[in-house]
Amino acid sequence: MIRLVDLDTIRQAYRRIQPYVHTTPVLTNSSINRLFDANIFFKCENFQKAGAFKARGANNAVILLGRASGRRVVTHSSGNHGQALAFAAATHGFQCTVVMPSTSQTVKVDAIREYGADIVFSENTLDDRLQTLNKVLERTGGILIHPYDNDDVISGQGTAALEMLHQTRRLDAIIAPVGGGGLMSGTAIAARSIYPGIEAFGAEPALANDAFISMQQGVVQPPNPPITIADGLRTALCERTFHYLTQHGVSILTCSEESIRNAQRLLFERMKIVVEASGAVGLAIVSDNREKFRRRRVGVILSGGNCDITSL
Repeated sequence: MIRLVDLDTIRQAYRRIQPYVHTTPVLTNSSINRLFDANIFFKCENFQKAGAFKARGANNAVILLGRASGRRVVTHSSGNHGQALAFAAATHGFQCTVVMPSTSQTVKVDAIREYGADIVFSENTLDDRLQTLNKVLERTGGILIHPYDNDDVISGQGTAALEMLHQTRRLDAIIAPVGGGGLMSGTAIAARSIYPGIEAFGAEPALANDAFISMQQGVVQPPNPPITIADGLRTALCERTFHYLTQHGVSILTCSEESIRNAQRLLFERMKIVVEASGAVGLAIVSDNREKFRRRRVGVILSGGNCDITSL
């Protein structure tokens, strides 16, 4: 049974997490606007605590657990949700264990450990990650805070769009990355509840286009092989997020790996900001679909900035 996430639960989450997260800026760049002949507003969650929007959902979910009393929260993550949950757990007095693929970026592994969380490595497949997660839950008796199959997490993620819409005048379209769909679910619910006419687009690498196929076929598809450089988007939708994306009329657009790299470079060179590959897919979508966004006011959520400088 899927519980309802709506504008009210997102507003409640926004008030709840305010003391623990940053109000991130919305930036524009005239040269990028000229390049794409559009007015693009970048919601800079790369400046968020723990380096990504995930701090919003993790804090909301952990706060709603109540007093810690030495309890442990557990999750699986390629990095950003793990960092966010480790940060939230340390802030609110919980212990934390994160299951991560053995191929995770060193910068994300180090950050999770710095927050005091334990890490258990798995193979770089979703099946092995989930099997390892279940073993950890059984061994520790911890509480699962799923990175996206969780209404409290989704409500928290929706606060990024809610905040963005407070910071900008009315947008014609809003774009957010899609991996498991938690951010896009919260984004669509917030945006389309406030402005029913706004178009909501999920941004996905063509090499990880399970959400695109899911929406086309009306059935949740398994994840693709984990080969896209956008490592945070290698997961697949769940029934919960598929429901929300369908219910709120989200369209999925895909982009090439080259466009993702070019978007990262453009953000670095023109705006002097560091955005990880997964965070840059929104701008890559604009680049690969220029006519769709030409002369429109477009909100793009830059979801995170946790880059390994050597790979960047």
